[in-house]
Amino acid sequence: MPVSVVRFNLVEPGATPASLSARYRAALEMAAYADEHGITTVQTEEHHGVANNWLPSPFAFAGAVFGATRHIAVTVSAVIGPLHDPLRLAEDIAVLDLLSGGRLVTVAGIGYRPEEYAQFDVEWKQRGRLQDELLKTVLKAWSGEEFEYRGRTVRVTPRPFSDPHPLLLVGGSSKAAARRAARLGLPFFPSAHLPDLEAYYKDRLVEYGTEGWTMMPGAETPLLHIAEDPDRAWAEYGAHFLHEARTYASWQSGDIRSAVKSGATTVAELRAEGVYRILTPDECVALGLDNLVLHPLSGGMPVDEGWRSLRLFAERVLPRLGE
Repeated sequence: MPVSVVRFNLVEPGATPASLSARYRAALEMAAYADEHGITTVQTEEHHGVANNWLPSPFAFAGAVFGATRHIAVTVSAVIGPLHDPLRLAEDIAVLDLLSGGRLVTVAGIGYRPEEYAQFDVEWKQRGRLQDELLKTVLKAWSGEEFEYRGRTVRVTPRPFSDPHPLLLVGGSSKAAARRAARLGLPFFPSAHLPDLEAYYKDRLVEYGTEGWTMMPGAETPLLHIAEDPDRAWAEYGAHFLHEARTYASWQSGDIRSAVKSGATTVAELRAEGVYRILTPDECVALGLDNLVLHPLSGGMPVDEGWRSLRLFAERVLPRLGE
């Protein structure tokens, strides 16, 4: 059975507090509906100071999702590790792991926006060192035992639900990220389909004498929207997808590799490119993908249209995927 994902970043350009509150509540209702219909995962992410209101607090959102659901996992992909206090992050993840019974998956990356580091007064050039410290610290913290941290003895409680610890992956598209994951014996989450980097990670596991595995996007991992009439949906809502694609493109330099990286500058180019796809239920089933990522509220998509997409996916795509 393919993995099914509903992605939320809660973007809404020009939002009012009232409209954004309605969008957040709708996302929680969608998560509950997804849970009831057997969708595997809610995926969310972290960005700061973005004019279009990109979600900055993925763990707060994850906690709300866990309160509204019983089975679905939440993947934070990714938390920008160096922007967080390691001890506090260990506590927050432990509490969410306990609340959810082990349904939280955290991918730790270092980000690619220097302005986010500046906002939190964190030195951009120190991001690798800070990420190493954070990962080592949370792993020690989740033991529940005392340990030395920045010259003092500390202890983090409570211990998480998951044994030996909550699922934590190292994300990225660089050899440095792959080495970091292998050195710490953590799973690796490449940000795109990068078989050569996966092979490099496996070689480093052997070098360091550690164990790990890779969770890598497929060669084809489009962001999906389901509609009865894709031509109409592209005409009416294509600008929302383009807004998100252009926002990502403005952040990602040429050496950043991502499954959602787009070079499109118009809706027509975006449609032809295939990173974002609007499909009928039949077309979605026919894709035959192992990982289906639905993006119902992409780029400030009207909530009603997001619901139409989600319902079509849950009722007319998902039941047919196991056939």
